[in-house]
Amino acid sequence: MQLQLPEPSTDAQSASRSLQTLIANDIRHKSGWISFARYMELALYAPDLGYYSGGAAKLGKDGDFTTAPEITPLFGEALAHVVADLMQQSAPQIIEFGAGTGKLAHAILSELARLGIPVHRYLIVEISAELRARQEHLLRDFPQVSWLDKLPRAFSGVLLGNEVLDALPVQLVVKTDSGWKERGIGLAGLSAKKFVYRDRPCDPALIAQIPDAETLPVGYLTEVHPTAEGFMATLAQMLCAGHHDTGHGGAALLFDYGFPAHEYYLAQRAQGTLMCHYRHHAHDDPLYLPGLQDITAHVDFTAMARVALKNGLDMLGYTSQAAFLIDAGIGDLLLRTSPSDHLHYLPQANALQKLVSPAEMGELFKVLIVGKQVSMPEKFDRNDRSGRL
Repeated sequence: MQLQLPEPSTDAQSASRSLQTLIANDIRHKSGWISFARYMELALYAPDLGYYSGGAAKLGKDGDFTTAPEITPLFGEALAHVVADLMQQSAPQIIEFGAGTGKLAHAILSELARLGIPVHRYLIVEISAELRARQEHLLRDFPQVSWLDKLPRAFSGVLLGNEVLDALPVQLVVKTDSGWKERGIGLAGLSAKKFVYRDRPCDPALIAQIPDAETLPVGYLTEVHPTAEGFMATLAQMLCAGHHDTGHGGAALLFDYGFPAHEYYLAQRAQGTLMCHYRHHAHDDPLYLPGLQDITAHVDFTAMARVALKNGLDMLGYTSQAAFLIDAGIGDLLLRTSPSDHLHYLPQANALQKLVSPAEMGELFKVLIVGKQVSMPEKFDRNDRSGRL
């Protein structure tokens, strides 16, 4: 079926063709087959050509999607109050992964300044040159902000990731009449650039995180998340090393869309969760114009929590975005604008509704909080869903 999507510019099409050549050469070099995770890694992160490492706009009306911090500063302001509590238990520094346009950092730093809470360092990990340029401009008045080219071995403080886990490469597995196979990418012909799906025998370790895998129907296709698990292990090792070196702990707060494993791998979710975003259109063909579209998968939060705990962190909380933001006091922050000031209040109220409504982002998005030698305020206990993981 032909996708009915906006036509890319000539320059964009040329960049995509260059990336297709790079991917095709990689497939030939790997004996005609690469994992889907490798394809997704190149499509998103190949130097200068991948979706995130290239120069095209990602966010806003000229981009492909929007995120909670882009919708309203209330998101970051509410998060700042939680960050303040966690920093007081650990250290006054923050690392944000994939900081978008910088609006989350700006809202957090502005609110912390209003509260009189110092932040010695706000470090950003950003691989998109286009987004980093926007961050540098927006955050120019905050001298404690700097950018990291690689992660520190040890860290104490607060780690933030908003829609980071969903953009990490996933591997695809499919259940066939002869058992589970790994679905990867090949070429339609030796000289072709047309990509096709090809299945091969599957490493049993890829199936280990799928509950009741043997009971799922033939034809069941889904994602597994070893790259995201590696990311979680790295965060845990950083926080544990920071605690070992300084005696100060820290926490990681990860916002994303996803499910616990027992919901992720339901029999009725038989085609997985993979989704692509191009110019505010959502579709399910990751082979379309590589480099020009975002490719994401929902997060298996059970797998993420399991890795964090295995690597020495404590479970501090897991809940919906709506419950987290309400417990963090976002409603009170909205009321700093008078309801009688319709011009300013109504847009903020509408934005807040989008963040917390079950029909919008409120229930689909979850928050996973793990840490070392810190705890969440007691008010977050009432909506904690850690037991469902």
